[in-house]
Amino acid sequence: MDGVTRAFVAHRSLLFTVAYEMLGSAADAEDVLQETWLRWAGVDPDTVRDQRAYLVRIATRQALSQLRTLGRRKESYVGPWLPEPLLTTPDVAEDVELADSVSMAMLLVLETLAPTERVVFVLREVFDVGYDEIAEAVDKSPAAVRQIAHRARAHVAARRPRGVASAAETRRAVEAFQRAVETGDLQRLLDILAPDVVLLTDGGGVVRAALTPVVGAEQVAGVLGRLAAAVSLQPTQINGDPALIVRLGGEIDTVLALRVDDGRVTGLYAVRNPEKLSHLERETTLRR
Repeated sequence: MDGVTRAFVAHRSLLFTVAYEMLGSAADAEDVLQETWLRWAGVDPDTVRDQRAYLVRIATRQALSQLRTLGRRKESYVGPWLPEPLLTTPDVAEDVELADSVSMAMLLVLETLAPTERVVFVLREVFDVGYDEIAEAVDKSPAAVRQIAHRARAHVAARRPRGVASAAETRRAVEAFQRAVETGDLQRLLDILAPDVVLLTDGGGVVRAALTPVVGAEQVAGVLGRLAAAVSLQPTQINGDPALIVRLGGEIDTVLALRVDDGRVTGLYAVRNPEKLSHLERETTLRR
């Protein structure tokens, strides 16, 4: 490989992770990588002092543009919009901060930020990029970036999960949840669900899904109780957390990610839109 290609390949997983955290969409993150490569291919790498920073800057600008377009698409989206789930490698779960930043719960919190706020937050809080570098990427002054970062940090702190459950605690909850669903044991299911649990289902108007959140343990249990006879549940790692792949007739029907607080399930994120299930055929490597 020539120097240009070698540098891009070396940082590809990082660039994908940056774009995915900004967009919540693997397909759009891949588009960002393609645009980043096209721009990087015309650069003489010997003239670039910090290739990693340069590539991150290109990817950030492309992601910010894509984020604004994605926002317009979401306005006409049918039902709840959930991030595109990724089948992640075991090392993602071992990096607690990375796993937290790409979890379904956190990505949904990031959805509440304005585009520039989200980009600044991701670069600063997740990837520890300096304010001067972020300023170049988003065409703002360093002082303005500091203010945006402060505002975004406070916004996220007020909305993020109450406490990040350990991998072991989450795994136990997922196993208990799976047993309850598979056996149709309503009481066991109610025991693992928090009273105020929320179920979000993303069908994108393509497949059947609830168009509004399902709230409350009894209501959620009622929905889940109808699953047992028709589907099989496969434990897996989604976005760095233990999760379940729901198969119907051997085919992937739904990805079910769980948010766990104090040993009980407080959030269920069911991605059913077939367009969002294409990245489950292979593991995705994420890097900070």
